[in-house]
Amino acid sequence: MFVEEATDILSLAKIDAGSLVPPVAIARDARPFDARSDVHELLFQLLVSVVREREPEIAEILVGRGSLDSLAEELRIPALQASGIWFQLVAIASELQAMRTRRETEQTESPEEVIGSFANVIGEIAAHGYSAEAVQEAMNSLMVGPTMTAHPTEAKRVTVLEIHRRIYRKLTEIGQLRWAPRERETLVCDLRSEIELLWMTGELRLERPTVEREIAWGLHFFREVLFEATPQLYDLVDGALKRHFPNYALTVPSFMRFASWIGGDRDGNPNVTAGTTAYALAENRDVAIRLYLTQVRRLVTLLSVSTNVVDMPSDFGPALAKVLQASGCGDAITGRNVDEPLRQFSSAMLCRLEAMTGEGSGVPYPNTEAFRSDLDSLADVLHLIGGRTMTQRLVRPLQQQLESFGFHTVALDIRQNSTVVNRVLAELFLAMDPQNEPVTPGSPQWSDRIRDAIRKGERITLDPAGLSDEARELIDLFGVIREASAEKSGAIGAFILSMTQSADDILAVYLLGQLCGLATAPDGSGTINLRVVPLFETIADLRAAPAILEQLLGLSIVRRSIRDFGNRQEIMLGYSDSNKDGGFLAANWELSKAQKQLTKLGRKHKVRISFFHGRGGSVSRGGAPTGRAIAAQPAGTVDGSMRVTEQGEVVSSKFANRGTGLHQLEILAASVFAHSVKSPNEAELRDIPEFDEALEALTGMSLAAYASLIGEPGFIDYFNQASPVEELALLKIGSRPARRFGARDIADLRAIPWVFAWSQNRHLLTGWYGIGSAINSFVTVRGDAGRDLLRQMFERSRFFRLIIDEVDKTLYQADMEIGRLYAGLVADSSVGERIFRKIETEYDLTSTMVRSIVGDTDFAARFPAFKRNFDRLRPEMDSIHALQVKLLQEVRDQAANASSSKRPVNALLLSINCISSGLGWTG
Repeated sequence: MFVEEATDILSLAKIDAGSLVPPVAIARDARPFDARSDVHELLFQLLVSVVREREPEIAEILVGRGSLDSLAEELRIPALQASGIWFQLVAIASELQAMRTRRETEQTESPEEVIGSFANVIGEIAAHGYSAEAVQEAMNSLMVGPTMTAHPTEAKRVTVLEIHRRIYRKLTEIGQLRWAPRERETLVCDLRSEIELLWMTGELRLERPTVEREIAWGLHFFREVLFEATPQLYDLVDGALKRHFPNYALTVPSFMRFASWIGGDRDGNPNVTAGTTAYALAENRDVAIRLYLTQVRRLVTLLSVSTNVVDMPSDFGPALAKVLQASGCGDAITGRNVDEPLRQFSSAMLCRLEAMTGEGSGVPYPNTEAFRSDLDSLADVLHLIGGRTMTQRLVRPLQQQLESFGFHTVALDIRQNSTVVNRVLAELFLAMDPQNEPVTPGSPQWSDRIRDAIRKGERITLDPAGLSDEARELIDLFGVIREASAEKSGAIGAFILSMTQSADDILAVYLLGQLCGLATAPDGSGTINLRVVPLFETIADLRAAPAILEQLLGLSIVRRSIRDFGNRQEIMLGYSDSNKDGGFLAANWELSKAQKQLTKLGRKHKVRISFFHGRGGSVSRGGAPTGRAIAAQPAGTVDGSMRVTEQGEVVSSKFANRGTGLHQLEILAASVFAHSVKSPNEAELRDIPEFDEALEALTGMSLAAYASLIGEPGFIDYFNQASPVEELALLKIGSRPARRFGARDIADLRAIPWVFAWSQNRHLLTGWYGIGSAINSFVTVRGDAGRDLLRQMFERSRFFRLIIDEVDKTLYQADMEIGRLYAGLVADSSVGERIFRKIETEYDLTSTMVRSIVGDTDFAARFPAFKRNFDRLRPEMDSIHALQVKLLQEVRDQAANASSSKRPVNALLLSINCISSGLGWTG
């Protein structure tokens, strides 16, 4: 299980293999705690000590004296639990080590040596001779939008995530060198207690989380990490600008704009209702206000400036009187804080914020502008009395938080499927015009009817009680949007229309907004107070996107509405469904082409196009390293603005801890900034016709190979039986069903469980299938010249190199020997063998073709950290896969025999969690 690593650890600690050093003995080892092996060593020793007390036989497996295959049935669950916990502890240790490595780099070299940081990026920009004016212009247009989603890809419970955070923090404490042995002993015992608690808590959810719980889960990361990290990010940018442009007074705007789908995404999720969305908006607001309350209470505590020491500016008196009057308790405040006007001012602000939560008698702040005005007054007076450092450290962060989070924390996006929108609109047309013939979506009459209704400024005049539940629900949703938008607080984000296939699909949303009172003029001559964002997901939709946008930008209602939102049209790109639709290479090339064409169209119509990237955790869902993925976007397509989804386990891996959270925000924002400044002049992003022609040919051949697999007779049975896709529904990891409309074919299956299933059986074909056939065919037709061209592309095209590198890494994680075990689960063995043989042949071919492009470079030399981290867990994962195959067969046999035993099911679900932890993603 862990034979090699366990032996090393035991020898390092001078522990006899048949016993274990007690926690106290571990704690008294006062060596400097800064080597990578030290962290893993300590965590492993503590885990073994916890397990040995409860399940001695499992502890023997941990130290390499047995295997999962030999375990009795009743020991499977604790063994899988121990494996899962170890995988989690390894991930925590790796995160801690990455943080330490960055700090050591800053200490021993400089911040500029931390690759991808703002110091690094701005340093390179300055070195390349970009002017301060160009840098300020790019900074002013910067807008970065991490968008939280609650897609069902977080297999760990929130309680478990909280324990992980405490373990991380305890490790950082232990790593400090100031402790006496007895103090370190206490800290290590605390750490052991957390591992003990992790063992006794259990990973599996007992019930599927409600949307309300998902909302709380998402907001947790803002309370704990993001609210504090965001102004720290701005400080990093400011410091880098000062170092590299010292003669210029460059300013840093508050460019982070967080968004969320949690409580707003109803695409295929009947659990998200208009009431749920209203609840999400209220919770988002409450979190923001309570965070400001905490910050202002700190000001009340700290700002003890006395008029007996410092003379206040004369014009501060009226501002103080005004805020005291609005506080509702001015006399009490002045009586309590005599001669302390800044404490009085802060106390009055506190009363007004408390009034926003229903407490006290103060006048609530009506909007962020009013609160910002008071903060500005406070900053101004501090500056005038010489408290510049206090202004920067105490007030400026709060101003920046207000600019980024407002009174809403996140902008809540609303997402719905075009099928639902069109169905409801068709019902409304029939109800509003019962004497007319029904119009069918997609027909010329449908298009004419929508445009005519918009021109006339039609509104709903009928009683919704006579409509279907679906129609009433959508009308209620637009009512919630209308009420929230009236405040102009930014609480409502965009209306994301998934499966956008025509301009009429988008116009249908505009018309629904008009019908439900979101129009700014009664006669159709105004705008619709809603940002409508098309989501292009399939290969066909990506190819149709430019024509759809061309039609939309030719419509006056659309153009006027876009102008109201800064003359910027956002477009969302779906990585997941396009991959499921056409495979890895085809999806990525079509996404790249669509961005180029859409950006060009925007310039033609003088509208700025910004992209919202629907990325996931796995490579096949766009989960390549953030910096490299953004750097490989087509030149000029980022242009200062980018949104990306942060999904499920990706959210917790990035934002569970403050140091990592700050770094992840910095990598994202710095990459957007770097691309915006440098991409027009970068040779690796330049369009080279010969390269584009080659990619077009490769895509066509890859798509054909992928389609051949999907169309293979018996493929659906193979997918369902050679993976745990059907059993995933038993893992209660999200409120949303795995299928949009309940059908059983692949087209209706969501992309996340599609990737999840292929990951669990280690085929991982969503990240490589079809590329080997494409390269082989290309080289067969073009010969050595074709191979040389592909090698040139690998060296000179950032896009193609990223594709090949990510395929290479995915091939390393895939395992056909393990895959063969899963293929054996297919009821019709001839189908299982035939399809697996096809997959295995393509795997071997892809491996050969990739090596022919990258050359003889050793994989470990190209991706040392990736290889080291995966190799550490590979032997254990192999053993878990073998057990999972047995468990799948047992669970399916049990279902066929109507058995009610929960033990095999729970063991299977734990195995799914373990494999997800080992790979680092679920979907």
